[in-house]
Amino acid sequence: MKITNKTNQRVMQEQIIDHSEGIIHNSALYSEDLAPVPLSKRSWGTWNYAALWISMSLCIPTYMLASSLIEGGMNWWQAILTIFIGNTVVLVPMILNGHAGAKYGIPFPVLARASFGTKGANIPALLRAIVACGWFGIQTWIGGYAIYLMLKVWVPSVENIPQLFPAWVGLKTAPAITFLLFWLLNMFVVYLGVESIKKLLVFKAFFLPVAALALLFWAISAGNGLGPILAQPSKFKSNADFWNYFFPALTGMVGFWATLSLNIPDFTRYAKSQRAQIMGQTVALPTSMTLFSFIGVVVTSATFIIYGETIWDPLVLAGKFESKLIVSIAMISVALSTLATNIAANIVSPANDFANLSPERINFKTGGYITGILGILIFPWKLIADPNGYIFTWLIAYSSLLGPIGGIMIVDYFFIRKQRLVVKDMYDSNGMYSYKKGFNYYAIIALVIGILPNVPGFLTTIKAIPQDAVWPWLSGLYHYAWFVGFFVSGIVYLVLMKPKQHQ
Repeated sequence: MKITNKTNQRVMQEQIIDHSEGIIHNSALYSEDLAPVPLSKRSWGTWNYAALWISMSLCIPTYMLASSLIEGGMNWWQAILTIFIGNTVVLVPMILNGHAGAKYGIPFPVLARASFGTKGANIPALLRAIVACGWFGIQTWIGGYAIYLMLKVWVPSVENIPQLFPAWVGLKTAPAITFLLFWLLNMFVVYLGVESIKKLLVFKAFFLPVAALALLFWAISAGNGLGPILAQPSKFKSNADFWNYFFPALTGMVGFWATLSLNIPDFTRYAKSQRAQIMGQTVALPTSMTLFSFIGVVVTSATFIIYGETIWDPLVLAGKFESKLIVSIAMISVALSTLATNIAANIVSPANDFANLSPERINFKTGGYITGILGILIFPWKLIADPNGYIFTWLIAYSSLLGPIGGIMIVDYFFIRKQRLVVKDMYDSNGMYSYKKGFNYYAIIALVIGILPNVPGFLTTIKAIPQDAVWPWLSGLYHYAWFVGFFVSGIVYLVLMKPKQHQ
């Protein structure tokens, strides 16, 4: 009897209810893109979520994530362990935030209305969208640079095209042209609609693992076997040096998926059950990230043996191959797989976020175009110019913004509302989530308090203020930016909201 009761409880917990009834369809807060997904369209199972993460993980930034740790001084097992721990940590908010999406069928911008208010939700949505724009720019730069390297192999004179941009832009003319062309291709796919990218995702799913394994075998062969490659020692001179690098690196690993840990409801809203999204993500995220990162670690370690220097950028490495045909095939493949990843990972969610600003005026395509423009203005070529900038300036900096949002949303859903939401009120300007004129000021206060401790460390990192102008312990908090923001904002929000519970 006990077994039967436990089984029934589990079935009830996993049961999905259609929450689309009672919603005011002519509300300014409603659009087809933001509406709850009806039961009939919730078709994603465990394998779909596993495949999503395998596809997301198999990308050039993942390779660069691992190789940047080697360039930073870690040996192979230190880098792999750091990546595995970071992805296991970020899996927790990923599953927790995904719960509401699977239960109520709502996307991230709508879920944020419960904690920030119907208008206040635009604040976390825009912060997350801007970060996604940065990722869109980085991926577009990678794809465009791959085209440039292929072009340079066949037409070396492209390097001599007169310089059009001032020095502060940090951009040469030829790479800028290929970047713009690849950007236009991305925008054309947005115009055609996301459905047009399905074939490219299939191509990527089959090709990129094969290409990655081919690169691994090349590294092992050219590096005289796996033994010498894995024998490369750590560059840290003391344990203190290692730990000083490890903690900010771990924060960077968590930050790598900090955007998806917030907008995962955009995907779990299609789940058949809670079990599907939980199992799919648990099985695939840490394992696929770690396995693909291992290839990046081995290949990057091998470059020191083969070339006498550590080459952390796979595009630069591929450009060193002598065969024009191999370089061309590799670069075209990188461009196509990057295009598929970019649309799936970096267009869908920010487009929804921008649509949330004005559901009546901004649709998916318009949101996609806004994402594309901001992706250029963020200067992505500077964000990944070196491994330290990639981790310390980019990954950690934006994790200091997104960590607090995650803490607030999880505390609100699990501790304040006990997983109970009134979905129709999320689309009602006068509903329970309107708070004061659409803003929950407690959430905004908690967000600001969670961000503030990381500001001094960020300013010293980008050299906006001298290092000795800030107490060392205060600037050191920046190394734990995501964790500091997550727990500080979550606790502050809990303290402020507990006496004011609505449900």
